[in-house]
Amino acid sequence: MEPGQKQKQIIGRHAQVAFLDNDTRSVPAKVDTGADSSSVWASELSIDEQGRLHFVLFARGSRYYTGKKITKEHYRVKVVRSSNGHEQVRYSVKLRVNIEERRFLATFTLADRSQNIFPVLIGTRLLRNKFVVDVSKGVIRDEQKVRSNQLTDLARRDPQEFFRQYYMTQDTKEL
Repeated sequence: MEPGQKQKQIIGRHAQVAFLDNDTRSVPAKVDTGADSSSVWASELSIDEQGRLHFVLFARGSRYYTGKKITKEHYRVKVVRSSNGHEQVRYSVKLRVNIEERRFLATFTLADRSQNIFPVLIGTRLLRNKFVVDVSKGVIRDEQKVRSNQLTDLARRDPQEFFRQYYMTQDTKEL
């Protein structure tokens, strides 16, 4: 290690993230070494007359929703391409976070992650020079198992309806 360089912390496949500007308790995040950028579930996005971006982290009905509006004068817009090739235009903002007992300013794109098990995704840009990922750390969450079991039950009960719901619209809907 170079002099003055901080020791990289080992992180698992999942981590806990606290958004310091939002007064949220820790939120589960998926660590994804295949993703460049990080994203967080945001809702109620708007732009005011002065060009400021307003949003709320998470959404009504989420256990992490506080209703606290966040305003950013400085933001970027970027095109994010998913692994299946779909492109989406998203706002990108810097947020103060605490991840695994380390505080720093990190860049997140704002996305609708309501259908994802993890409301936060941590990508490689956030990990770089701070964390090393050990995939043996972190277990599959109970929520993932429950959802998989529910899908399997549905597929067994009504195979044709399952196929229509999850495969006939595969190009427009993510599982």
